Amino acid sequence: MSVCCCGVECVVLIGVTRWLWKRCTYVGSNDSATWPLATPEEFEPVPRICRAILAVYEPNIRNPQFAPPGGYRLNPDWLIKRVTYVMTQGRAPPYIIYVDHINREIVLAIRGLNLIKETDYKLLLDNRLGMQMFDGGYVHHGLLKSAIWLLNQESDTLKKLWVDNGKCYKMIFAGHSLGSGVAALLTVVVVNHGNKLGGIPRSLVRCYAIAPARCMSLNLAVKYADVLHSVILQDDFLPRTPTPLEDIFKSIFCLPCLMLLICLRDTFIPEDRKLRDPRRLYAPGRMYHIVERKFCRCGRFPPEVRTAIPVEGRFEHIVLSCNATSDHGIVWIEREAEKALRRMGEGSTETVTSPPRVQRFERLKTIEKEHKDALERAVTLNVPHAVSMEKETSKQEEPGPQQEEDVHLSEDETTEESSDIQLKASRGRTNWDELVKKLFKKSDSRETHLNVVEDDQNHQVPVIHDV
Repeated sequence: MSVCCCGVECVVLIGVTRWLWKRCTYVGSNDSATWPLATPEEFEPVPRICRAILAVYEPNIRNPQFAPPGGYRLNPDWLIKRVTYVMTQGRAPPYIIYVDHINREIVLAIRGLNLIKETDYKLLLDNRLGMQMFDGGYVHHGLLKSAIWLLNQESDTLKKLWVDNGKCYKMIFAGHSLGSGVAALLTVVVVNHGNKLGGIPRSLVRCYAIAPARCMSLNLAVKYADVLHSVILQDDFLPRTPTPLEDIFKSIFCLPCLMLLICLRDTFIPEDRKLRDPRRLYAPGRMYHIVERKFCRCGRFPPEVRTAIPVEGRFEHIVLSCNATSDHGIVWIEREAEKALRRMGEGSTETVTSPPRVQRFERLKTIEKEHKDALERAVTLNVPHAVSMEKETSKQEEPGPQQEEDVHLSEDETTEESSDIQLKASRGRTNWDELVKKLFKKSDSRETHLNVVEDDQNHQVPVIHDV
């Protein structure tokens, strides 16, 4: 009997030792080990977008404190607006609006969490997770409210800038940390209602979420991967933390202990169970992973950038690293992104007359194929509410809320539309709160015939609707 007990203890000890070895030796580079390298053309905007976000932190843009020597600098004369905490009154983080006439971009950049500001914590704590569907998925409620408020304030300015510049400039929404979630959800709303910004097409809208917060369900993260881009530096903890954001920042002063507990918990949750959870939030869009450290190698190495639209294994494992918090800093991300881009340029310029290894048109086709494959993969894995490319295309071809002249409305919808027109005429601006309600209603109409959602193991998960 004692021999049997000793054998069981040995098996358990070996299993625990193996698990500890795998967890302690897991490094950030493992997440993207199989991803292809990014090209200089697609990664080129990232360093200057980081500079635009850093400008929100600068007290004086003419004398920047964080600008590296020789790096990209903003032209102070092209700064359209700077909005502070006093002006937002806690409804959104501070932001700037900047027009880059060299790169033909209109940039709205939003800063990250301020640890000494109560309003930022309130924004994170306002999270009715899973209470109501939004555009066929789930999002962080507080970040969505902040995005809607920001659109109500600045949509007229953005529309005027786009129209005045010949309707050919790109509309860039960017944010760091907390601001990345606001920027991502703001982009989703704009893509669905581009006509309210002068008819801007989806192809000219981009979002760069730097050190992104988990703000949307997996089906939305994959669906909008053509316009949402997440940039992550090595071991950054925030894109890997699946717990609600408010729990993270409630325990901000005991963050290592919290991450260890989350790591222990999520290690034992099967991957398919995570994928079937419709309310689990993820970092948005296509991922760009800046890798600069490797296992059993000391110091930083020349950074490389890997990119993909992952469905399973989407930064699910927290890295037990002393750099997990430092890699979250926007200053470090900007510097390493600049180094990585410079390294890409050096590797791609062999001679003046030699053609690039990856033609832009071919890379564009590859990106489109990756997006299509990711959508199909999500459907194959039974990700809740995932839609294939064919269904998404046919749905976009049907009349939507943004094509008001072609929509056949019911009596209730006609009444609602007329009230929207009266409200717009009286205030002289678009009411984004009413437009976003249509995205909620569109999601609810798809679910009216469902009372429960059954998973593959016949467990019933109640679908909770807003009261």
